[in-house]
Amino acid sequence: MSEDLLRYDILIQDALRGAVKKILAEVGRTGLPGDHHFYIAFDTNAPGVRISQRLKERYPQEMTIVLQHQFWDLNIGEHAFEVGLSFGGVPEKLLVPFSAIKGFFDPSVQFALEFDPGKTAEELPEELLEAVEELAKAEQEHAENEAKTAETNDDKQAATASKAEPEKSEEKGTDSDGGGEVVSLDAFRKKT
Repeated sequence: MSEDLLRYDILIQDALRGAVKKILAEVGRTGLPGDHHFYIAFDTNAPGVRISQRLKERYPQEMTIVLQHQFWDLNIGEHAFEVGLSFGGVPEKLLVPFSAIKGFFDPSVQFALEFDPGKTAEELPEELLEAVEELAKAEQEHAENEAKTAETNDDKQAATASKAEPEKSEEKGTDSDGGGEVVSLDAFRKKT
């Protein structure tokens, strides 16, 4: 058997990804017609994929999204699509390169396509990969800052609570084990 120097398998995969791109572009322009809706599975580790850290932890290898009733801002680019979806009541924005798609299924008409992710002749532009990397870093910094702010707020609340506890003891006049008397600092201040 001779070697396939033309790589028909890759050419066909790219052509079918082009069909998915055209389908999504039409839906982005006009909305979903009739009962059509899509299940799109993609490799979460593929170059150019942008999802939140929370989703990345939940779906470390593969994720399937549904475009049916509740999605927004479907934007189709040359190499990727972007869409807004809600996960557990939390809105998220996803960026998925067409080369990361593993499967496309429209159950309303039993239409399905299956892909080998990464098996494409299409190279993602360096600018897209850099932009996704920068956004991921910014999102991680934002999450870290929120965690630090929450930690600082927790520390402040704990300090406020510990300051409030002696006041409660002062009102009782004894400490919690029943022995000794709690004396207020006011007793040591000079009175004028």
